[in-house]
Amino acid sequence: MDEFKKKMDEKIKKYSNEEYLAGYIKNEYYYDNDDADIFLNINSKEEIFDSRTVGKQIDLLPSIYTFIEDKTSMLDNTVPIKLHIVGVEFDSKEKELIQHLIKEHYAIELYKVQKKYNKSCNICIIRLMFGILCLLSYAFLTIYHKVLFFLEVFSFLFSFTLWEAFDKIIYTFNTLNNEKCEVTQNLLLTVEFHDNYDSIKKEL
Repeated sequence: MDEFKKKMDEKIKKYSNEEYLAGYIKNEYYYDNDDADIFLNINSKEEIFDSRTVGKQIDLLPSIYTFIEDKTSMLDNTVPIKLHIVGVEFDSKEKELIQHLIKEHYAIELYKVQKKYNKSCNICIIRLMFGILCLLSYAFLTIYHKVLFFLEVFSFLFSFTLWEAFDKIIYTFNTLNNEKCEVTQNLLLTVEFHDNYDSIKKEL
């Protein structure tokens, strides 16, 4: 048991540090430029376009967006990203469509996150106002009317609502801000197309 714990501690120390992560990211994503390069290899157009969608509702397969998000989740939000789609030759209209669909998808995702952010802001403001009102009521009752029952009620209300408001400010807003940055990073990624992997090596 002690030997196993020792090995666990060694692995944690080795892999959960910034130096290892920076080296991994450099080897995984970076070449001789300042962009992060991710590579999507496909064998046919059916592997990228969702056959269930048509007309103005045409879209890429959900697995394409999952792939992008899995890859970019390791990167700092300030890093520009290049998505290299490798293995199939697309005509100019298809290339424009793929680029448009990716940007449209993440523009919608950004709108959703912003909507959640605005909703959280409104809830937070209401809780703060209600908490302050309860605090003033508590102070008033403490000074002028020492009614124990109401003191306890307002004490609980202002403590709970203010705590919930600050909790949302500290945690929820921070999470939503990170989510906005991640979505925006994917929204701004550029797409490049290659017939094969050898052609990429010449460009990078």
